[in-house]
Amino acid sequence: KQQAAPAPKQQQGNKPVAKAEATENFLQVKVTDQQKSEGLARWNNGFPATNFVDNEQHPKTPIAGKKNNLITSALPYVNNVPHLGNIIGAVLSADAFARYCRLKNENTLYICGTDEYGTATETKALAEGMTPQQICDKYHVLHRDIYEWFNISFDFFGRTTTKQQTEIAQDIFWKVHNNGYTVAQTVEQLFCGQCQKFLADRFVEGGCPFCDYEDARGDQCDKCSQLINPIELKNPKCKVCSSSPEIRTSRHLFLDLPKLEERIKKVH
Repeated sequence: KQQAAPAPKQQQGNKPVAKAEATENFLQVKVTDQQKSEGLARWNNGFPATNFVDNEQHPKTPIAGKKNNLITSALPYVNNVPHLGNIIGAVLSADAFARYCRLKNENTLYICGTDEYGTATETKALAEGMTPQQICDKYHVLHRDIYEWFNISFDFFGRTTTKQQTEIAQDIFWKVHNNGYTVAQTVEQLFCGQCQKFLADRFVEGGCPFCDYEDARGDQCDKCSQLINPIELKNPKCKVCSSSPEIRTSRHLFLDLPKLEERIKKVH
């Protein structure tokens, strides 16, 4: 008779162990009797989901002596219409946690917004014959209305192209740069002579260097899922004009992570 092979032992670092540790850590979270009573009272008295945000005072700022929570979701790209996978994978879990915090009468700010920068926006604009700004305006409204229909309880749903967001992002960059935490390096990129510009990953297609799939993108092959450096593509073509680009060098700024390593270690 054949005997069943013994189940392999789980080693430290395997996913089942990590999952068990995460569950154990979660179970160790302490909830006071007062928090339980307040949550039960709110539940019994009825606390309509649509009033979670509407009944609260804005702008919302930290309150001394009270638990303050800042909750964020990954910013969705503005170049598509959100579907259930986007909602479940990005905003639903954060929304559930925000509602839980509000039930405990904690000062909670839940924010999100559309990510409107990058080549994804430019690619969509070219496909629809619109300007990038028109694409951003169109799809931001679609995102906002869909999340409202699903009753996602954002305190604020914005966009990365606002004047305030631009000022904050540029202020962060200049502080990092002026304190010497950036470094200039030369990299090789594909340059389209017809379009007279360097091509971002999404503007290049060609043969996959790993599986020879003919329509691989400049960042990843859809057939074998391998990540790709655009200059590694076989017979690359510009997606805009279909001409063959050439390799040129360009200078870019990078974060000088070795300079920040010790400070990051102290924080984490």
